[in-house]
Parts: sequence; structure tokens; C-alpha cells
Amino acid sequence: MATGFFWDESCFWHAGGDYAFTLPLGGLVQPLAAGGLPENPETKRRLVNLLRRTGLMADLITQSAPPATRKELLRVHPASYLDTFKSMSDANGGEIGLRAPFARGGYEIAAQSAGLAREALFAVLDGKLRNAYALSRPPGHHCLPDFPNGFCLLNNIAVAVEAALAEKKAKRIAVVDWDVHHGNGTEAIFYERKDVLTISLHQENNYPPDSGGLDDIGAGPGVGKNRNIPLPPGAGHVTYIEAMKRLVLPALVRFKPDAIVVACGFDAAAIDPLGRMMATAETFRQMTRIIMRAAHYLCEDRVVLVHEGGYSEVYVPFCGHAVIEQLSGSQITATDPLAATLAARQPGKRMQKVYHLILGAMEKRLDDLSPTSDTFEF
Repeated sequence: MATGFFWDESCFWHAGGDYAFTLPLGGLVQPLAAGGLPENPETKRRLVNLLRRTGLMADLITQSAPPATRKELLRVHPASYLDTFKSMSDANGGEIGLRAPFARGGYEIAAQSAGLAREALFAVLDGKLRNAYALSRPPGHHCLPDFPNGFCLLNNIAVAVEAALAEKKAKRIAVVDWDVHHGNGTEAIFYERKDVLTISLHQENNYPPDSGGLDDIGAGPGVGKNRNIPLPPGAGHVTYIEAMKRLVLPALVRFKPDAIVVACGFDAAAIDPLGRMMATAETFRQMTRIIMRAAHYLCEDRVVLVHEGGYSEVYVPFCGHAVIEQLSGSQITATDPLAATLAARQPGKRMQKVYHLILGAMEKRLDDLSPTSDTFEF
């Protein structure tokens, strides 16, 4: 079976907001020459362009998807929020929540973005595809049921997961979020659920600065089904890979999901305006490989990656290409033009020892809070 690539031109047309970087215009904040928020269509459009330029796109099953329906959205978002969003979208657009602007027609574009995630997950669960990548935009992992924030208007992954569970295509789904920001929306939606495991690796105290703590492990039936891994700024390739093997894999093994969904943000890359981490295209490739190996043993290879953040127009396409190379097994590559530079800038051995000790302390604390007896070796 092949790898699916789900995308739609309309997602590149999402726009809105009078911002300079993340600051509202006005007072002493002048407009930027390029204008707008860091979340813009160019990182995604350039990824599509790179896939076409290298020829990798031809190795994928490419398609769009129907937008998420109101019924599907209502499983995650209350009617009052959807009605407000839709009415503003039908007028001239606007902004709801915190830094979640949209233009006229933004509701339909957001529903399209969620539909791409849902269709990708369904195709993998139905056995039509081996795995899939959904180029969703606007992103979704920050969106709470009734409070959009961090550029996210609908929680794409939550909509997809709830649809899969409701239609009995799966009983247990794990979500691994490696966006540099905490997946606070996804966490909130599933915090008391035992059928969805949520794991977030993120830069500590980045966004939101008051969420994503190590001790937040879920509540009620969901105790132990939420895992946060707040990494210190500057953690690079070695630390990310160690965190995946040491902290993410045991949780996946214990949960035994029917599928793994990755909230695939590329803003942990060393070249990103909203993160202070040191991941590289190779980091994302290797994390994808780790997830794929886990899925091979746990859930018949069922993996879906859903695009989230990543704001470097230059570097996101190479990170995305590396991930999709790994997903598809294609021999077509795009050489990372920053590989040598970023390798030279990785934390040295002294700092790696510090990060290693921090991960050890996290591992002990997580085991104390929610013991994980299983092990996973390649």
C-alpha cells in the first residue's frame, strides 16, 4: 500500500488579522513589509512545490477531502462557538479567542482543514493507505472546544479522532504532538478520556506559557492517558531522539493504540521564529521512523501525520520532505541545505549530559505518577 498526501488549495487561502509578527498593530507597533502573522501559507505552499520539484509527489497518492461536517465538528466544538464562527465568517471575518483571525469564508476553510485530517485517518484505518500525511491549514492543536487560540480555529486532530471512534473504525488512538508548542487544545479535549492517549513534546513555557506541565497526567478515567514532556530551550537532535525512545515509546506500548496520529509541527527546528530548539530535518525524519517502528509492532503500521506549526519559509519544506520521504519509503530525497551548519551548532557533550539528566528526572517523575512497566526495544 502507498502513502497518502491530503491537501487542498483552499487551505492556502486562509488569511486575516492586522498583526506584525504576533503583535496587534497600533500604538508603537508598525506594520511589517511582509505583513501578518508568522502563520502564513508560504511554508505549506513551498512544501508542495518542493515535493513536486523533486518528483516525490508522484510517489504519493494525492487527494483532497470533503470538509468536516457540522455533525463531526459538534463532537468537539459546541454549537454556540460554531454558530459565532460561521456568522462572522459569512460577514467579513474577524478574530475569536486569542490570535485566531480569519477572513471571509474562514469557517469553510477551517472545516476543509479538519476534513483533510479526518479523511487521512479514515483512509489508513480502512486499509486503503499504509500511512498518510494531511497538510492541514489552519492548524488545530491549540484550539479548545470553545476557545480558539494560537492560530487554531478548529481542532483538526480531535475532529478526526472523534469521527473515527464514533464510526467504530478504532477503539483506542494515540496522539503524539512534537510541535514546539504545547498541544493544550488536544490535551483539554481528551483529558478525562481513557480511549485517547495524548503525548506532547514541547519547549517548556513557550506557548501557552502556563500549560504543558509534567504533572498534568489526565483526570478521572483519563489518569495516565496524558503525558507532557516539556523540554528546556536549546535541546537538540540527540535530546529529541532520546525523549522519543525513553518517554514516548513506553507510553505507546502501554496504551496499545489502534493507530498513532502525529501533530506534526516543524517549529522545533533550529530555524524558526517561534521556537528556541535545535531540531533539524534529520530529527524529524528519525522521529517519524521511531513512530513508524512503534506502529509496526503495535497497530499494523497505521500512522497519520497532521501538519501543525512551523514558520520558517526556507526550512519547513525540507523538514516536511524528510518526513514524507520516511513515510513513503521513497528513494527521492531533498538534500538539507542547512544540515552541516545545524549539525555544527548542536549542543555539545557537556550540555547533552545536562539534557540527559533532565530526561532521567522526567522519566522518574512520570513513572511515579503513572508507572509504565513495559519496555520497547528495536
